[in-house]
Amino acid sequence: MEQENNASGHIAEVLDNYLNALKGLGFEGEIDSSYSTKLVHSTDNSIYQQYPQAVIFAKSNDDIQKALALSERAEFSVLSFGPRGGGTGTNGQSLTGGIVLDLSRHMREILEVNTQEKWVRVQGGVVKDQLNDYLRPLGFFFAPDLSTSNRATIGGMINTDASGQGSLVYGKTSDHLISLKCFLPDGYELDTSKMSTLAAKEIAAKQSRLGQVFRDVIDSCEQNRTKILEVFPKLNRFLTGYDLKNVFSDDMETFDLTRIIAGSEGTLGVVAEAKLNILPIEPYKTLVNINYDNFDSALRHSPFLVSARSTSVETVDSKVLNLAREDMIWRSVAKFLDTPADVTSDGLNMVEFNGQNEQDINTKVDALAAQLEELIASNKSGVVSYSITTDKADIIKIYAMRKKAVGLLGNTKGAQKPVAFVEDTAVPPEHLADFIFEFRALLDSYNLAYGMFGHVDAGVLHVRPALDLCDTNQQAMLKPISDKVAQLTKKYGGLFWGEHGKGFRSEYGPEFFGSDLFLELRKIKTAFDANNKLNPGKICMPLDSNTVLASVDGPLRARFDKLVPINIKTSFQDTLNCNGNGLCFNYSEHTQMCPSYKVTKDRRDSPKGRAMLFKEWTRLQAEQGVNLPLQQSAYFSDAKPKVEISEAGELAQLNHEVKRAMDACLACKACSTACPVKVDIPNSRAYFLHFYHQKYGRGLKDHMVANIERLLPVMSRGAAVLNTLIGSKLANNLSKWVLGYQDLPLLSKRQPKGMEYDYEVLSKFSQSQRDNLVLVVLDPFTWFYEAELIAAVIKLADKLGKQAVLLPYHENGKTKHIKGFLPEFKSTAIATSAFLQKAASLNIPMIGLDSAMVFVYDDEYRKVLTPQQRGDFHVLTVHEWLKQQNLSKLKFTGSTVSLTLLPHCSEETNTRASSSTWQEIFKKLGVAVKSPNVGCCGMAGTFGHESKNQLASETLYTASWQQYVKAEKVVATGFSCRSQIKRFEGQKPMHPVEFIAVHLS
Repeated sequence: MEQENNASGHIAEVLDNYLNALKGLGFEGEIDSSYSTKLVHSTDNSIYQQYPQAVIFAKSNDDIQKALALSERAEFSVLSFGPRGGGTGTNGQSLTGGIVLDLSRHMREILEVNTQEKWVRVQGGVVKDQLNDYLRPLGFFFAPDLSTSNRATIGGMINTDASGQGSLVYGKTSDHLISLKCFLPDGYELDTSKMSTLAAKEIAAKQSRLGQVFRDVIDSCEQNRTKILEVFPKLNRFLTGYDLKNVFSDDMETFDLTRIIAGSEGTLGVVAEAKLNILPIEPYKTLVNINYDNFDSALRHSPFLVSARSTSVETVDSKVLNLAREDMIWRSVAKFLDTPADVTSDGLNMVEFNGQNEQDINTKVDALAAQLEELIASNKSGVVSYSITTDKADIIKIYAMRKKAVGLLGNTKGAQKPVAFVEDTAVPPEHLADFIFEFRALLDSYNLAYGMFGHVDAGVLHVRPALDLCDTNQQAMLKPISDKVAQLTKKYGGLFWGEHGKGFRSEYGPEFFGSDLFLELRKIKTAFDANNKLNPGKICMPLDSNTVLASVDGPLRARFDKLVPINIKTSFQDTLNCNGNGLCFNYSEHTQMCPSYKVTKDRRDSPKGRAMLFKEWTRLQAEQGVNLPLQQSAYFSDAKPKVEISEAGELAQLNHEVKRAMDACLACKACSTACPVKVDIPNSRAYFLHFYHQKYGRGLKDHMVANIERLLPVMSRGAAVLNTLIGSKLANNLSKWVLGYQDLPLLSKRQPKGMEYDYEVLSKFSQSQRDNLVLVVLDPFTWFYEAELIAAVIKLADKLGKQAVLLPYHENGKTKHIKGFLPEFKSTAIATSAFLQKAASLNIPMIGLDSAMVFVYDDEYRKVLTPQQRGDFHVLTVHEWLKQQNLSKLKFTGSTVSLTLLPHCSEETNTRASSSTWQEIFKKLGVAVKSPNVGCCGMAGTFGHESKNQLASETLYTASWQQYVKAEKVVATGFSCRSQIKRFEGQKPMHPVEFIAVHLS
């Protein structure tokens, strides 16, 4: 142990010296060895967890070169590096115990494009969807399509030689590489491109760094050509890592070193730039969605679908379909994928046709449809129904469901979760059904459930067995199952890794390459990285290295997960279920999740990052003997001694690093619904903040915000005077300085009157009388800041033949929850639930005007209260209530023919989302409403009013919302959204209810 500690201490000293020296060389990016940053880079989208020594975020090629060249000094020879892009790998490819070299934060520039020659040059950190969004207006696209395309980087795609949907037609990433700029472990700049074999041999003859690399690669690939052609399976998903076969053309006339880099998983060099082949977008596209009685039928029918000259065939099993039906994404695809009421679908094939000629596609689709009709009529092949979709926007929605499949599997109920370790086998497509039959029998022999989806046209199926890796008995199944699947794949002439790379499955390399060719891999590794500095243990090791190949039973996340205390697992299962899928890293500014990450590009500021930090914080607290209570326990409502958190060891810093990450959270709750596994950061955030502030105290502004709902009734009495103060520049500056808040909204000067609420009176009404009433649940923001909206709903109810009854104002508690005042929030929730439960007994609909506040009753209340305390009352959103009404009674006037609806992000990501409902409502009124995809407006309750958040708030607003506000007539559903528009544009848009009320005759 003493020797281990001495060795560890030596490496720590070397690391500190290296990082300090790197700073001295003028490294422009960030250098971070904080516990929190190392933690969030210790996982990817796999089951593994490996803590790095530090993370360096390169800003330029010069940064990469400096970092690698510096490590050549003798005193730094013990250091190693793991290049990292989006961190979406499913097999731990980018995980390292050394230094993470990250390109995803800064190196996201699209450098050059030439549409005439059909190429684009990009930095390695460019996100795949970012690139295609840039190319789309130019009429081009980069073909390889991944389920993680909105966060996977081009550098990462190159390093795993990614493919995905449509590879039968478009091939793999390596098929689209024109040239690469890489940096070798010693900092040497290597530019690769296709050249004649003669020219390559001329370079190989030179006594230089470049000559050595060319010489060794040529020798390995040319002298072993016969063996390579014999061993490498003839599959669309050919054997990579390293691609010995395609370095030479079939006629041996050309040589391309790029092919060795593609699929090398960062073991040979760091890919800094890539010149890519791009293709014209084909104008016509059709998707045929075919439902089957079972998954086996879907698999066995796929060869026929490929023979129909389709572009791609994707498949999904019943496990994924059922999870999708429970997710918010299903509402966007139900009309295309739902089957008739008397038909059950347990398998789905999605068949895509695209091309330049519409008539050609129609001919193919018509022929397929006729054959499908015949199969349905004759009850053959298991086909039960089908639909045809030609609208490109709808096709994108359907594929979004398919792309979400990986994450959805993580939302499986129970401790056993489908996990990735045998998930990308590839076999000849004609053998796929038989292969899967044996594969399923193997998993059935272990009594395991599993989910399946994938690219049946290419013979690739993603199979995810459900295991509880915290259970040592189930954990022990990893290796034997992997061994047997590897053998089964070889039996059918396939590959164990069809598209997701090797990573911790590198141990199977010798088995698939054979000992002779695996030796050639080691020679190539030696030519590039003789000292084994880049991603050691992955793919192969240099000739003189005794490094052990990474194994399936490597460093599992579960070894830490199982140490999380049971109280936390019980209370925060949604947060702890984060499986690393990383959908929250979505690059697009027009998606709701996650706004803080979109601004900072710091992975700690994402739901995945915060979930990891929260989980580690609870684990370390438990390690120090701190007994954190259940969220629903009496702890938060009695006078027992309070738990004090520890700051021993790593917690001395981690306590504050978690606080920093939680402070950057907007508490918009998009993660709790948009995330496939429903990670709920605002909930765990409130819990953490309670204990943090109990230990370290609070500032005045927290108390002000938490108690604003209690203060507003008092403040409203002096609205005229207070508004004069609030609206003044002096008061705004004073508020910034004293409270850290600015641009506060003005109070309503008077509240409208509705029918008086008297429970005793209303309880004596007949049900027919009550049917003509609606109870309006007042929230603090619309009641005290937007009384005109309350007046509008009273008017609208009247026009519908209803009478609005304004319930007495009760605190909602949301502001207390956001700031982590959990005992106070629980007290408020108990009191308000009791009141609303009694009101609900009247059997009169209750509605709320601000959805973010309404959702608190169904979400946060249920998290902290027992079922008995919460009751079963239900508050409708105003759009839900309006949808139930007879709108033909309304006479709409005015010249507005088109309107743009901008929804609150908390609302739009909720299963009770409003956009489609408002569109239906307005359509009945003769008004066309469009609702573009927008992200967060940047206000999110009080977040945008905090002075420290001004840059983030404005960045979010200008990135997504401003273009619509300035160009179109808009309505906005969220109070905070309308407030944000008011402070940047000087004019507040209406709520849809206000707009309707204004235009009623």
